[in-house]
Amino acid sequence: MTHKVTIRNTGHEFTVEDAQSILQGAMDAGLVLPYGCRDGACGSCKGKLIDGTLDYGRYSERALSADERRAGSALFCQAKALTDVVIEAREVRKAGDIQIRTLPARVHRIERPADDVAVLYLKLPANERLQFIPGQYLDFLLRDGSRRSFSMANAPHDDEFVQLHVRHVVGGSFTDHVFGKMKERDILRFEAPLGTFFLREESDKPIVFVASGTGFAPIKSIIESAFKRGIARPMSLYWGGRRPKDLYMDDLPKGWARERADFKYIPVISDALPEDAWLGRTGFVHRAVMEDFPDLSGHQVYACGVPVMVDAARKDFTTQCNLPEEEFFSDSFTTAADKV
Repeated sequence: MTHKVTIRNTGHEFTVEDAQSILQGAMDAGLVLPYGCRDGACGSCKGKLIDGTLDYGRYSERALSADERRAGSALFCQAKALTDVVIEAREVRKAGDIQIRTLPARVHRIERPADDVAVLYLKLPANERLQFIPGQYLDFLLRDGSRRSFSMANAPHDDEFVQLHVRHVVGGSFTDHVFGKMKERDILRFEAPLGTFFLREESDKPIVFVASGTGFAPIKSIIESAFKRGIARPMSLYWGGRRPKDLYMDDLPKGWARERADFKYIPVISDALPEDAWLGRTGFVHRAVMEDFPDLSGHQVYACGVPVMVDAARKDFTTQCNLPEEEFFSDSFTTAADKV
């Protein structure tokens, strides 16, 4: 049985089957709603149910609280229509411009800039290049049918290799493999490009980037592409880690800051040890942003990293720093343990 979905704020309509999520139905109709993990874990696809009845599906309560659900919110990557429904959701046109493909790739090189971070360089078949918008991610397709998501860290113009930053999650089957058994020339299959975390170029507002850990990867792609394309908006990057070693490519943004008057880099460490001799900013990375930008009303924010940081930044920036909700863009790096 099919049901009609109407996006009230845009007037667009599409149909979904009983077993089809609202997000997938929209994408099949050529409309792209915001999304990230597609597993009900990150909250990027959150929107409003205005009329009708939904099966809300399985999801993490951290991504959709009971209070939010009672207030009408739903996660459209999981929600399925039980009747015709009317929703409110932001549409993202640009992400639908590039076809999603399944491709093989060979591991060309593995670097270890930190003891718990690997940088993978993947080589596609001859005459193949991965088209994507800076900030998007790929899904590795594993033999057991599961997926693992990683953001492209290279900019599209730097396309000899697909670069990924992988943090070791102890006990995680895929990252244990990366750090234990993966070797050069191994073959992997992936689906890409995915996600709606990318620079909104129609705006001329100053940009604040907030990254924790390997959340630096898609932000690196966005920044390098912006530099290449001559985007002149002022940019500030706040990159947080527990210890200085967690900022595993620290020299790169330091170089950007030296070379460009319109770019600032602020590293922030939360749990430095005496032997680190850390003299820079300390505390939570999003709090450092709030100290420097008590009024974010005229900015856009792009936040990427662990869910607790992204969630705190969204809440505090919008409620305490006057950031409009529609100017906060994020990608939560959920792990298999976060997903339901």
